Amino acid sequence: MPKSKVRKKNDYTINPASRIPVKVKAGPSPVWYVSVMLGFMVAGLVWLIVYYLAAEHISWMADLNAWNFLIGFGLMVIGLVMTMRWR
Repeated sequence: MPKSKVRKKNDYTINPASRIPVKVKAGPSPVWYVSVMLGFMVAGLVWLIVYYLAAEHISWMADLNAWNFLIGFGLMVIGLVMTMRWR
């Protein structure tokens, strides 16, 4: 049986510019950034714990009712979103 012909065709072209290493400009995050990030997460957790344990004694917190969950989880989400920029 005869052998089939093999095509010598490039399926793709290599872009020489894509092989050049790129320098990353940003360095590690400052200490204050990590402190603020962890502070938001801890503040949200503390807010929810205080709401559960002492909402009857704190009148303005009792008036917020279910908004306390939004505030507590919102603070924690802000801290979690900050982790995406942390280096």
